[in-house]
Amino acid sequence: MSARIEKTVELNAPVERVWKAITDHREFGEWFRVQLDGPFVPGEVSSGHITYPGFEHVRWQATVKRMDEPDLFSFTWKPYAIDPNVDYSKETPTLVEFRLEPTATGTRLTVTESGFENVPAHRRAEAFRMNEGGWAEQVRNIKAHVER
Repeated sequence: MSARIEKTVELNAPVERVWKAITDHREFGEWFRVQLDGPFVPGEVSSGHITYPGFEHVRWQATVKRMDEPDLFSFTWKPYAIDPNVDYSKETPTLVEFRLEPTATGTRLTVTESGFENVPAHRRAEAFRMNEGGWAEQVRNIKAHVER
């Protein structure tokens, strides 16, 4: 199993539009399906509730690491931390990075989640599998969001 997930998508939208879609907490919430409590701020925890059907019970929490406009947005989180009866607080988070590159027709967005080697062994494979599928869906979601 790899220790990282990487998804790349070509978007027919300018970098500025994609940047807003990933860093404005309201827009991020629309395509990511999460109701966030407030704006993203580097160094601070972002929280809210998942709105994706079947996962409404999950509290979303991430620590914003970098917002280097217009090419890098990153945060750390606990991957696939969905069981309300489990304390994930002592786990090492993974790092999620959104990298934007201008292209002739818009933007190339690469989403990378790394650090799965630090996820506890008993849940590593499931967290990786679920996030692998989740990121595949999320790059389709952001494509639809910025191209409409």
